[in-house]
Amino acid sequence: MKSLSRILSATGLAVGLALTAVPAGAQQKQAPAAPATTQLKPGSPAAIAAAKEILAMKNASAMYANAVPNLVQQTKNVLLQSNLNYQKDLNEVAEIVAKNLAGREKEIGDGMAQVYANEFTEQELKDLVTFYKSPLGQKLLTSEPRAIQFSMSYMNQWAQQFAETINGQFRAEMKKRGKDI
Repeated sequence: MKSLSRILSATGLAVGLALTAVPAGAQQKQAPAAPATTQLKPGSPAAIAAAKEILAMKNASAMYANAVPNLVQQTKNVLLQSNLNYQKDLNEVAEIVAKNLAGREKEIGDGMAQVYANEFTEQELKDLVTFYKSPLGQKLLTSEPRAIQFSMSYMNQWAQQFAETINGQFRAEMKKRGKDI
C-alpha cells in the first residue's frame, strides 16, 4: 500500500505539472518563449511604478520574502554534504552570508516589475491598477489566492482518484497477460 500511495502522490504531482504546463506549451506555438530578464527592454519609469503597484497589491513579495535565507540554507546544506567536518564553521558562515546578502530579494521584485512592464503597455498597467482598486479588483485580489488553492486541491484529489483508475486498468491488462501485479 505504501508504494501505491507513492504512485498516487507522484501521479498527482505529475498531473499537476502537466496541467499547468499545457497552456504554456500551447502558447509556445503562438508566441516566442518568455525572454530572460537580461533580454527585457527597459520599461518607462511610469510603467515600472505601475507594475510595482500591481505587485504590491497582489502581495507578490510574499513569494520571495525568504529567498535569500532559503538559498543560503540550501547552499550550506550542499556544502555540508561534502564537508561534514566543517559543519560548525559552515553554520557560522551561513549567518554571515545571510546578513551580507539580506535585502537582495528586492531584486526579484524589481525584475518582476520589469517583466510586467515588458508584457503590458504603460496604459494597460495603469488600467490594471485602476481595476485592482475597484470593488471587483479588490475581490479578485482577496479571493483569487483561495480559489487557486481550492483548484489545486481539487486537481490533486482528482489526480489521486484517476491514478486509482489507471492502476486498475494496468492490473486488468497485466492480468489478461497472465501476470498478477
